[in-house]
Amino acid sequence: MLRRQTDKAAAVIAAVIMAALTWSCTVSQPATDTKDMSYIYNPARNVYTPSFAVFDEGDETSVLSIGIRRAEFFFSEANPKGESMASMLISVRLYDNTMGGSLADTAVYKYDLTREQAGGEYIFRVPLKTTIGSSYTAEVKVIDLIRQRTLQTFIYFERTGKYSKHNFNIRDHFSKNELLTRVVRKDQFINILSPSLQPDTLWLFYYAPVKAIPPSPSTVLPEVTLAPEPEAIVPIVYSDTLPIMFPGEGIYLLSVDSLIREGLVLGNFGPDHPSMTSPETMIPPLAYLATPEEMDAMLAAEKPKLALDQFWLDRTGSIERSKELIRIYYNRTLFSNYYFSSYKAGWLTDRGMVYIIYGPPDKVYKNAEGESWGYRQPQVKSRWGSQYTYEDQYLWFNFRRQKNIFSDNDFVLNRASTPVSYWDIAVARWREGKVFRLDNPE
Repeated sequence: MLRRQTDKAAAVIAAVIMAALTWSCTVSQPATDTKDMSYIYNPARNVYTPSFAVFDEGDETSVLSIGIRRAEFFFSEANPKGESMASMLISVRLYDNTMGGSLADTAVYKYDLTREQAGGEYIFRVPLKTTIGSSYTAEVKVIDLIRQRTLQTFIYFERTGKYSKHNFNIRDHFSKNELLTRVVRKDQFINILSPSLQPDTLWLFYYAPVKAIPPSPSTVLPEVTLAPEPEAIVPIVYSDTLPIMFPGEGIYLLSVDSLIREGLVLGNFGPDHPSMTSPETMIPPLAYLATPEEMDAMLAAEKPKLALDQFWLDRTGSIERSKELIRIYYNRTLFSNYYFSSYKAGWLTDRGMVYIIYGPPDKVYKNAEGESWGYRQPQVKSRWGSQYTYEDQYLWFNFRRQKNIFSDNDFVLNRASTPVSYWDIAVARWREGKVFRLDNPE
């Protein structure tokens, strides 16, 4: 049952084209939003790990797609039909940022799904009233009516017109399933759909991957971004049935105009993304902990797995403790890739760096301009006469939303607002074989 209420180098490029042709012939205050949303970055507290995409269906309509894996649904036979069903409520409130955050549209859908309907992933599609030239924030609530559990999150998007990335859909070439992610694998064939444009040619702009490690929170240095100009520009004859793959790491921007740097953006972040299962991909994230000399030695090692294992064993002196540290560190790296990937892998972003070293934040406040993370410090004990009071204090990291053509998920740390971050202490604790906690730094 369904109900509506009102409301992402030449060799790399050549490989892409060949594949296509083959198949075709502390210091500041939190943000003004006072609602704590720390659970959205804490997998232990999340009911779902959904994926999202926005598609501009017409001049006045955008469709918000919300994908949830079947394994995350809760099915019950406690219903009049006695069938194994999941009961879901999707609620969306759309705010127009260009109009001071005024409410632009609302929608509520109720779904009763069988296991067969859910498939491997079920995609909820919510049409919303939008206007070209405006930017929006969608407040999304996914509610499990059986378990009475709710996921709330915010999706930011802009309607920029003809060349917008939201004029494109992608799907898996073989299964024909819609893909909400804009991260592609080297061996994955996709179809690109743009029913409203139907161009004769797509122009592919290739940008080399960003691999630079962000500076520590207390180091005021500019962010390393993509090169302003692409390394290669190649035309591709357009067909919505043409299988295309992107085997090399980097960013691929596809536009309907050779002079316009705007359109569908796809990222290839390596063979293991978002997880890390090989020593070659597990060593680079250690740059937050290891010295440059240690990193050079591990990257040049004849047997990288032995070098990786030895690094962690040197930290703890114990195989069991090393395993535990490895589990925590790379779980955080995995979720950084899931939550924070933009035009670079999530672990290379400012938010990913903070998340890996400090862990999930205790407080998260979001608004249209960015988000603030709070980490709880040791309680302050105060005495008033014969009574004692305890006050929670937080170390705040403030991230500013960075507007660019490549990603709506690009946030930059305001380093000037965090002169004291305890970064050196945090790294020292990890190197001593301990998981750093700000509220218990020892």
